[in-house]
Order: sequence, then C-alpha cells, then structure tokens
Amino acid sequence: MKKLVTAVVAASLSVAASAHDMVPGKAQQQPILLQGGTLHTVTHGVQQNTDLLFEDGKITAIGNDLTVPANARVIDVSGRHVYPGLVALDTTLGLIELEAVRATNDMREVGQITPEVSGHVAYNPDSEITPTVRFNGITHAQIVPQGNLIAGRSSLLQTDGWTYEDAAEALDVGVHVNWPRAGLNNAWWERRSADEQRKANAEALKKLKRAFTDARAYFEAKKAGQLNGTDVRWEAMLGLFAGSSKLFVHAHDKRQMEQALEFAKEQGFDLVLVGARDAWRIADQLAAADVTVVYGEPYGLPSRHDEAYDQAYSTPALLAAAGVDFALAYSTGFWDVRNLAFAAGNAVAYGLDKEQALAAITIKPAEVMGVADKIGSLEVGKQASLIISQGDVMDHLGQKIQHMFIDGAEVDLNNRHRQLYQKYQQKP
Repeated sequence: MKKLVTAVVAASLSVAASAHDMVPGKAQQQPILLQGGTLHTVTHGVQQNTDLLFEDGKITAIGNDLTVPANARVIDVSGRHVYPGLVALDTTLGLIELEAVRATNDMREVGQITPEVSGHVAYNPDSEITPTVRFNGITHAQIVPQGNLIAGRSSLLQTDGWTYEDAAEALDVGVHVNWPRAGLNNAWWERRSADEQRKANAEALKKLKRAFTDARAYFEAKKAGQLNGTDVRWEAMLGLFAGSSKLFVHAHDKRQMEQALEFAKEQGFDLVLVGARDAWRIADQLAAADVTVVYGEPYGLPSRHDEAYDQAYSTPALLAAAGVDFALAYSTGFWDVRNLAFAAGNAVAYGLDKEQALAAITIKPAEVMGVADKIGSLEVGKQASLIISQGDVMDHLGQKIQHMFIDGAEVDLNNRHRQLYQKYQQKP
C-alpha cells in the first residue's frame, strides 16, 4: 500500500510539474491594424502590401491604406507574411503528456464500442506541448480519442484557453471508427495463423456493423417515440443518422477504404477517410464518390517493397490531380503536429501546388470540421485567428512566427523549448 501511495503521488507531481505557465490571451480590447503585409488569404489569393483590420475578434477590413481607427494598435508587417491560423487534424494534443508516464495518457477508454467518449472532456489546456505547437503557427487542433472499433467523438479546440469550454470551436463534430484490418499481418510479432487472422478480421467487421445496426434501430425508435430507456452509446451516434454529424473512418489499406466507402454509401453517411495511406491507389474512386480525405502520412515510409521511396510525399499531388477533396494532417500526433506546415511544404516540393498546400492546412481542415464560415482564411467577417511570420510559413528556414491572434486575442508564443534555449544561452 505504501508503494502504491508513493507511485500515485509521484505521478500526480509529474503531471503538475508539466503544466505550462503561459497565460491565455485576453479578449481583444482595441482595434488592431496590420499594415503593409503580404496577405495569404487562401480564398482570394496572395495580396501584396495590404492592410488588415480586426476589431472585437473579427476581421473588419482588408485593403490598401486603410484608415486607422481611433485608439487602434498599429503593427507594421511590411516585408512579413500574414496567414490564417493553421488547423491540425487528427491529433491527441492535450490527451497525453509523456508516453513513458501512464498517468499522463488519457487518450482512450476501455472497450471496443465507446462512441459516447468525447475527446475534449479529457483535454488538458495546461499541457507543456501545446505552446510548442502554437509556436509553429497552429491555432486550432482536432482532439481525437483513440480506441478499438468505435473510439468516440472529436472536437475542434483553439490552442489557447483556460479550459476546453474557453477553447471550444466545435464540439462533438463526428464519430471516429477504426476500420478492421482487411489483410494479413506479416510482422514478426504476429503469432496468429493466417486463418486465425481472417477469422478475427471478419468478426471485428461483423461486430462493427452490428453496432451500427443497433444504433440505427435506437435512432428509429427514438424518432417514433418508442424508446424504453436511454443508451449513451447510441445517443452519441444519433447525429450520423440525422445528417448532422460526420463519420470519420481511420484506414490505410486500399481494401479497408473500399469497404468503408461501400458501408458509408449504404448507410448514407457523410464520410471522411483519415490516414488514408493508400488513397492514391483509389484516387479516381474517391473523387467520384465525393469523399473527403484527411491524408495523414506526409512523411510515411513505403508500405510495400515495390513502392517508390517518395510515395508518401507525392501522394498529395496525386490526390489533387485526381480532384480529391483533401486536407493534410500529421496522423494521430501530439508533439509532432508542430511540423504540419513543413509537411505541406514538403508536399509542394513533390508536386503539389503551393496554394493548394496552404489550403490543405487551413480552409480544408476548417471545412472538414464544419467551421469554414469562421476560420481557415483571411476574409472580412471571419474570426481574427491569424499568424504573422517573418518568412514562408511552410519553409523550415523561413518560418518565424512573430505574432499569433486567436479571435483577436494575442497569444503568448513563449514555450518550454524557448525558455530552455534562453537559459542555456547564459551558460559560460
């Protein structure tokens, strides 16, 4: 018992010690005018030497030589680049702090069918990781619970806030399904025979489909006023059948994605494929079905012996050429999602149009999460969630985020990495 208490106390202290000390930004108090910058609007091209004004958290004017409002704060951004804040999809940011410390890992619930789980409930706004992610331009992140078959629902949160309520942009947007394996695992650690694996795959798919059958029956019974009780699992899935929620299917293999496409068509769901390593193999099929892809393997290794070394890097360009609606993500990451902008830049080096690459980490993720009317581009009437960089935000060497605003509130860009850098600069 004494050892157990000691372990619990140590874990608690480790969590407390990992809380960052950056204070969330205060609501915008005065008009702010950005003068003479290069505006990457995403939806209306790149505008050189242009001003941008925002008040009360909203962009109110974009143009040349804008009139300076009374009591305005003026920031000279000439020679610098202004972008909408970057949106990171498919993350576990705030759900895990240290992989080696189990007490800091709150990514998943017990069980295979847990649609009632909401990622934002376990979100830690004081995570030390979040400020390091903000430093690379990410203003919003999709928080995705992990799990087995039906993992739960994801939410889009701002990366600056006291609580998840403060940071909420869109809660419980969609249900996440990890599609059962469709092929055999040939890894050295797999102990099951081929027949055993096929049987397990079939049983998992059967269990998944049965869950949706039960959920639909619950939906129909509730609509008809014939429910005898409440099931929190199926309550969480009502939006799928009502058309107000999306189905996010995590799958990489071509066969998995084809099964998911057929299933979503049968059910009438709004499908988003996440991860989608093999999306290039069925790009025409995805475009024809008007399915959105969140491509999460921008730095992936070849998955087959006969694939080109650069298959992961060139896939975004192939999807764009086929007319697939897609966004880029750093699949299921937390600390590493800070490299999202560089993944987009890498895709440009392998054939993706630069404007499409920027859209894939701004407006396209906003569309996936249903908030493109509020964030994802620089437009009058949208929220003033934007970043100012000294150079190209997608360039490792050029990116240097100097200012970040979320809903007009200026964000503290300090972080633990920066603090340690400054500390050891003083070492003799």
